[in-house]
Amino acid sequence: MLVLALLGTVVWLAGRHEVEQAQAALDRDTTDAVADLRGSLQRNIQGLRALRLPAQNAPGDAAWPPEAAALLREHREMVRLERRDAGLTPLAVLETPYRMRIFDKVTRGSEQNDVALACTTARKLVAPAYSPSHYVPMPEGGGIELMELCVPIEGGYLVATYGLRDMLTELLGPTLARGQEVAFAEPDGTRLAIIGVRRRAGTRIFTSQQLVDLPGVTLMLRVDGWRAAPDIFPNLLTALVTAISIALVSVLVLLARDTRRRLKAEFELAETLAFRKAMEDSVITGLRARDLRGRLTYVNPAFCEMVGFSAEELMAGHGETAGSETGHRDAPGMPEAPYWPTELAHEYQQRQAHRLAGGVPPREGFESVFMRKDGSRFPVLIFEAPLLNAQRVQTGWMSAFIDVSEQRRIEELSRASQERLQASARLATVGEMASLLSHELAQPLAAIASYASGSLNLLEGGADRDDADRGAVIDTNVEVAMAVRRIAEQADRAGQVIRSVHDFVRRRDRTREAVAPRALIDAVLPLVQLQARKLSVRIDMVLEDPLPAVLCDRTLVEQVLLNLSRNGMQAMDLPEFVDRVLQLRVLLAGGTDNRNGNSNGNARAAEGRRWVEFSVADIGSGISEDVEERLFTPFFTTRADGMGLGLSLCRTVVEQHGGALVFAPHRPRGTVFRFTLPAA
Repeated sequence: MLVLALLGTVVWLAGRHEVEQAQAALDRDTTDAVADLRGSLQRNIQGLRALRLPAQNAPGDAAWPPEAAALLREHREMVRLERRDAGLTPLAVLETPYRMRIFDKVTRGSEQNDVALACTTARKLVAPAYSPSHYVPMPEGGGIELMELCVPIEGGYLVATYGLRDMLTELLGPTLARGQEVAFAEPDGTRLAIIGVRRRAGTRIFTSQQLVDLPGVTLMLRVDGWRAAPDIFPNLLTALVTAISIALVSVLVLLARDTRRRLKAEFELAETLAFRKAMEDSVITGLRARDLRGRLTYVNPAFCEMVGFSAEELMAGHGETAGSETGHRDAPGMPEAPYWPTELAHEYQQRQAHRLAGGVPPREGFESVFMRKDGSRFPVLIFEAPLLNAQRVQTGWMSAFIDVSEQRRIEELSRASQERLQASARLATVGEMASLLSHELAQPLAAIASYASGSLNLLEGGADRDDADRGAVIDTNVEVAMAVRRIAEQADRAGQVIRSVHDFVRRRDRTREAVAPRALIDAVLPLVQLQARKLSVRIDMVLEDPLPAVLCDRTLVEQVLLNLSRNGMQAMDLPEFVDRVLQLRVLLAGGTDNRNGNSNGNARAAEGRRWVEFSVADIGSGISEDVEERLFTPFFTTRADGMGLGLSLCRTVVEQHGGALVFAPHRPRGTVFRFTLPAA
């Protein structure tokens, strides 16, 4: 503020100094102009007195000597010369050759007031005198401001008429400076005659006025000076001081602005660092940064808590130096990190060699095992990405670690729950099939009892015959043998039914293996046929040939096939459905079901992997729209005795294998369920 005040004072003083200089120069010019005017008028008087005039009665042109005409030519401010007698009667007139005639005899008589006033004053002063200015109109329009000079001579007066504008032009015009305006004015300020340039808009006026005292009259000479662009700096020193002051103020302003910007940037940086620190301290994901040589440069609290070591311990001699995750004890300068299990050193070495060779880590991350400070191992999921600086140059690697031990425990619990749920579903299925088993086993057991009774009767009847009936005995033996074979067949049939149910309930293997699709169908076909015979359903099977084996857990897939088949048969268990057909189809995904007109598996085929599609179709009542939305919801069922787990478990099993379970209307009626399994 002080510098600004000083600068303003300097500029104001400089401007005022220039104004004073301009005004002083104008005053000097005005004083000089007044002196020049008086001197010129005095010389004119001397010239008039020097004229040798002839006698008063000289006629015409002889009334004036040649010097009079020369005087008018040299002094163009005079527009007229007159000789008058003592009574002011005009005797002779000489007009200037440079202006048209202004007066005539009528308007220029002895009673002319201005001439009379001037001559009266001259008679009193016994010296030349001037009259006040008077305005004379011109014949062609306009007018001229005139002033009379009366010079007493022998026997009368010599009167010279001056044009005020001509006086300014001839007497002051040569000395008039550029940008000035000169005027004769009355003492009250009324301008009588003006010469010079007119004032332009936006200019500044400087005015100087001085009185011109002449015998008999007083005029005001006014000089106006115009300055279009006043000089702000009247000298080099003031300009230099001003320039330095402006530069200093500019530097101070820039410095203040830079200081504010720097303070703002520092505040924002501090806020950003505080936010980043709070965020890094609050996340549960472990973070670790390494340079290109594998040396540890940063760890967050979550990583320290995960491995049980402090940041100082990890950054000190126990941390990575150049080998990163190699863990190779034989390599010099590559000590093993304290959280690396010794048995995984080779894996870390290969991984680090891949990184140093320019390998890009997988975006989905990879799993590894770390060791806590107490020696316990835990699985981690690692995500790595290049660490780039502001110039987009890689300076190291940034890693994120997730402790997945809890996730693995939850997955194991979920798997166990799924197994228990699957077992419960199988038991529920077996319970529903108990009545079917009793009905199915009743027929072979009744046949066994019948054949056994017949065999006993035949054996008892053969024992009562004598040797004469030996041929009949032989026939009886044949019949008994046939009955025993029937008994064996029926017993094997009953055993097969029991074994199928036993295998379905007790199977515990959960390994995925390559299984032929026909083997899956054949495994559940006896159980499906039990219910099919009871409900009078015909089973149609269509298997495309050849079909690749599928990679699956056969027990779970058999349960899916059994559940879908039983649901399809139950959908047709209504009196209005007389012709009941359940269709089982197996084909390569991407083919076309020509019977139903549905194309399947285009998305799967686009994956570059083969898929096998299983479909179970019925011709029952179909599925309503309100049921479709909740069809796969656990514990939702439309049957009074159902558990609502069948379709939900089926979809879970299929999706665990990477496939998809969908359903669609079956033409002309019914529903078709399709699911896909990967080919082995």
